[in-house]
Amino acid sequence: MPRPATSPPVASSTFEERAPAVVAVLPTPLGPLHAAATDDGIVGLELRTTDEGFGASIGARTRRATVPAGDPAASAAARAHLAALEREVGEHLAGTRDAFDLPLALEGVNDWDRRVLEGVRTIPRGATASYGEVARRIGSPGAARAVGGAVGRNPIGLLIPCHRVIAGDGTLGGYGGSWFGSREELLDLKERLLELEGVAPPPRSHVRP
Repeated sequence: MPRPATSPPVASSTFEERAPAVVAVLPTPLGPLHAAATDDGIVGLELRTTDEGFGASIGARTRRATVPAGDPAASAAARAHLAALEREVGEHLAGTRDAFDLPLALEGVNDWDRRVLEGVRTIPRGATASYGEVARRIGSPGAARAVGGAVGRNPIGLLIPCHRVIAGDGTLGGYGGSWFGSREELLDLKERLLELEGVAPPPRSHVRP
């Protein structure tokens, strides 16, 4: 069962005008998975963070307060999304699910990042694509660097599979954006996610992407 994530106090009146995001921490073989949902779907998912850091990032991006899944203020629809998330992530990591069926709510994400992340979502399980290939998929050839920036800001890890995006020279590229952990620890995680999908991870670059 997921344990509830704590939420920092929120004083902004703007937050009070919106229904809170419901948060939980799901146990996985990869470590604790922090998740947030609204009535519209999954709004945040991170593998390397803290309760406080996750709550703060959700609040800053969505302008919503956060409440644990067991709180009376947590909506039934958001709790249902989190329960489905726990089931589908378990199936994915066990190798019995190729794609996620969960609705995503990209709140607070700009139009460019949305385009990039939708392009990333087209990369199927067991495959990889370079930043340049993603740029071409979304009709912006030559925008590989800007694609890399958007991928690094991905707020819904795993469901939007940025671990499948590699460098143009065929090396592993980077991973994790603002997630906690050293570069090597985050690349270890990227390699493990690829291996779980049956992909032999490409070599690591000695230069930061």
